[in-house]
Amino acid sequence: MPNILIVDDDETIRKIFQNLISRSGHAVFAAKNMEEGLRLIETEPIDIVFLDVLLPDGNGLEALSIIKQKPFSPEVIIITGSISEDGVELAIKNGAWNFIQKPLIITEILTQLEQTLEYRYKKLACMESHQLDTEGIIGKSEEIKQTFRLVAQCAKSDANVHISGRTGTGKELFAKIIHRNSHRAKGPFVVVDCTVLPEQLVESTLFGYEKGAFTGANETREGLIKCADNGTLFLDEIGELNLSVQKSLLRVLQERQFRAVGSNKVIHSNFRLISATNRSLDRMVAKKEFREDLLFRLRTVTVELPTLTERKADIKELVIHYVQELCEKNNLTSKSFTSNFILLLETYDWPGNIRELISALEKAILSEPNNPILYPVHLPENIRINFIKSAAFKEKIEQAEKTDHASQTQVIATSRLDDSLATLKEFRNQCYAELEREYLKQLMFSAEQNMQKACSISGLKQARLYDLMRKHGINRDTVQ
Repeated sequence: MPNILIVDDDETIRKIFQNLISRSGHAVFAAKNMEEGLRLIETEPIDIVFLDVLLPDGNGLEALSIIKQKPFSPEVIIITGSISEDGVELAIKNGAWNFIQKPLIITEILTQLEQTLEYRYKKLACMESHQLDTEGIIGKSEEIKQTFRLVAQCAKSDANVHISGRTGTGKELFAKIIHRNSHRAKGPFVVVDCTVLPEQLVESTLFGYEKGAFTGANETREGLIKCADNGTLFLDEIGELNLSVQKSLLRVLQERQFRAVGSNKVIHSNFRLISATNRSLDRMVAKKEFREDLLFRLRTVTVELPTLTERKADIKELVIHYVQELCEKNNLTSKSFTSNFILLLETYDWPGNIRELISALEKAILSEPNNPILYPVHLPENIRINFIKSAAFKEKIEQAEKTDHASQTQVIATSRLDDSLATLKEFRNQCYAELEREYLKQLMFSAEQNMQKACSISGLKQARLYDLMRKHGINRDTVQ
């Protein structure tokens, strides 16, 4: 039985939907605001959401992308009295199925419901029937599952695919998965890194050239587009191509034929194009740096890869996989790691994504090759400093202070059973001094006995830090 959710602050409209949908034999849920709606989407297997735009606690259009990322990625139909052109564009880009205009017409509601359910059933059936080979991609977060669903759809067709994502998110890896799961899997997968193509040789590299076509052309050579015949051509960082080459590429995509440099002979190539970039091609189009007609051709289907920050639920699984792989690569015995090691990695924002994580893990492993356990101290400095400045560290310190305070209170109270009780001020100062001393020891350990770094982390001036260390008898060279 499909589950339908209506999110609207108007009780009358909620009742209309509840009566209509329940009479149609479907389970129906209702929410009067966005908070209630998101909570239901999180806990119930919702298939379709009828979503009002103007809600007491937010704009329905702005919540669309959040809804589509939820576990069951429900289809969303927008309910609105009026909507701007910008609102329509935002809704469509964020995955809205359709719109229903107020005042509501019962037949239109039922028609939209039936069509959306039919589409959803077929989509889910296609996803289930296609077992995706995802070798090389680690993770089970909802964000990566959503990406796999879209990749599965891409693999079933020959449509051009554009993969967007920040550096280090694995664009080439996902392009390979699309190729490997398509009917072209037995054909070639040709990678072209557009960032390293010399400007004067781009066309000859892509289209090939005849002997004598230019200085240095000592033999006829086949271009990479022809090499991808009956397979997949992957143009990585396609935004780096100049406008002249973009024009030539557009013609090839339209006709699937071209001429090699210095030749009049027409060459055919039955290739499937997958492109990728970490740049905003829309922004480049606005600046006249990228052809709009080519962009339309590239983006028949768009796959936007999540950043590592957006899929932090996968970090532990990624660490397990890559620590094992890196140990084997460096001829080391397998290593384990502490919970704090993972906590630091989960707190960091990873601007370099998976690539940066792998680099950080390799540095950690090689910092003490014979140590069987990875500790936070093995991680790069920027990750450790980030953690100490984070809310997670402050919360950890506060919790430790509460625990230490309770423990010290018990010790001090016990030691004074036969003596007169200290004043509150004396008691507070004693507890504070112990905590301050412990903090300084942790600070010097994290800063690796570097006073400049310790000042940066703690926010203390160097003279003040020296005074505190002398007060507590702490020598930076003997901190363990």
